[in-house]
Amino acid sequence: MRRRASVLLLLGLLSPPSSAGQAGNCSANQTLHWRGGSLRLENDLFAGTDRNYTNGASIVLVSRDLEGPLAPDCLPFAVGMFAAFIARANPDFWQAGGTEGPVQNVVLRFGQSMYTPTDKARTDLIVEERPYAGLLSMSLAWNRRWRAPGRRVEILDTRELTLGVIGPWSLAEQTQNLVHDLRGIERFHGWDNQLHNEPAFQLAWERKIRPLASGAVRPGLGSDVIGSGALRIGNIETAASLGVEARVGWNLPNDFGSYPIRPGAENRPPSALTQGRDGVTQEAGGPRPGAHAFVSLEAKAVAWDFSLDGNLLRDSHRVQRRPFVAQAAAGISSQWQVAGHGLRLAVMRVWRTQEFRGQSGSHAFGSVAASLEF
Repeated sequence: MRRRASVLLLLGLLSPPSSAGQAGNCSANQTLHWRGGSLRLENDLFAGTDRNYTNGASIVLVSRDLEGPLAPDCLPFAVGMFAAFIARANPDFWQAGGTEGPVQNVVLRFGQSMYTPTDKARTDLIVEERPYAGLLSMSLAWNRRWRAPGRRVEILDTRELTLGVIGPWSLAEQTQNLVHDLRGIERFHGWDNQLHNEPAFQLAWERKIRPLASGAVRPGLGSDVIGSGALRIGNIETAASLGVEARVGWNLPNDFGSYPIRPGAENRPPSALTQGRDGVTQEAGGPRPGAHAFVSLEAKAVAWDFSLDGNLLRDSHRVQRRPFVAQAAAGISSQWQVAGHGLRLAVMRVWRTQEFRGQSGSHAFGSVAASLEF
């Protein structure tokens, strides 16, 4: 009954306001409607290992564009409250966009991630190895896409709030055991030493910048470079990062690139600006099929990482975290249409430098993401 009540409460917080409450007050572009979603799976078994960041999964819902003046009363309660919080904490966020006006959307993400040491057979606490850790979370992100005045670039600004739980309540142990049993892989036996239950919280700021383009895709063979900067604060992770992604391929999508799961990165940009600022209309039926290859690099300064530093509110197992981490990714992405719906598939390999003192080598994992436009 408690689980059912929690689900009903969540749906109520995220459902649109009653029609009576918005009659005559809210336009169609000021209310929340979902336009698509994504499923993403990451696992280091793709790289032939089973340790460190060993698995991540997420389910994402992406809203249609919200245009015109911000109207929190026209949004679901939780989304409206988040918008009001941003307006108070970061008022400049709503002023970006120059004279041409930005478009914006909302992204809702449910995710789980798990971390394990190298030795799966030991049942005692492995002091020199990273802790057993799991995170179950829900994130709400607000994206604003706008053209920088006087410049031939577009910017995607994101503000994201993540709430969740660290520890046994994350169900990381049960999820890993289920997958290992189904695949006939030996279980990890040290989950009794995982981090304690603790509320998880994080606020993320991110900005991506790319060359201005018109249309849902850039027709023919093309290339571009996308820059990014992010700041994350909370007991999930407190870090600052800078990144760059280079893409080359056929019919490049007019978006802001591909990325592995990480806080503040699961952002799907608003779609209206694929029409461009020069009067070019979007292709009928959406983007044309295409494919491209991409390479990304990211450098990150880390002040806190729950999977290395342990629990914030009580003593727990922890290791000596390295303050600077670098990450590289390479992959391919393709988009096409089936029965009038846009589909996208992205596959990548990610390499990450050592994250703590005494770590055995660097780490790698694979990432697969499938997206559907409703």
